[in-house]
Amino acid sequence: MRNQYSLVVSSSLLQALFTLWICQMKVRVVCRKIYDYIRYDLKEIAFPSSLPDPPHIKKRRILTWEERIWVLKRAARLYAASWVRDIGPDLRPNDYKKDEMTDETNGEKKTTTAKEPSTLEDLAIAARGGMETLRPALQRVYMTRASAYRDALKSFIEGYQEGVQQVMEKEKISKTQENADVQKK
Repeated sequence: MRNQYSLVVSSSLLQALFTLWICQMKVRVVCRKIYDYIRYDLKEIAFPSSLPDPPHIKKRRILTWEERIWVLKRAARLYAASWVRDIGPDLRPNDYKKDEMTDETNGEKKTTTAKEPSTLEDLAIAARGGMETLRPALQRVYMTRASAYRDALKSFIEGYQEGVQQVMEKEKISKTQENADVQKK
């Protein structure tokens, strides 16, 4: 009896070990597949590789960190300079004072033309003042646009009504002419 009992125990133990081993292998396979997906496929999905360059194209050399920093600084300076040019004299009054001084020393007197600042300059000045000054400036812009749209819509409706009236008058005239022709016959 002992032999039979030990065989049953050993066979059930072997089955348990075998199923444990299979589960372990399944876990390893699943982990390996997840690892491969993250390593290869996900990288390709997030950052797809482009087609290879034609043979006549020469690859550029990789910039060093110092060169990258220099390029970034240069681009930032150019970008900032472009904003200064776009903003105008209201935000840079000192630069224009220097220009006026140099013009006066040359013996030329400038005649100042009083022109109204553009909408962009108004918004730039208001933005410099913060949200309290920016909100009324934006409201002015939106109100002028709204009034322009309203006026355009009114003129369109008036023109449309005039066109409808002209068509109705032509129909009345043609009907009266037809009635007159019928009565003559």
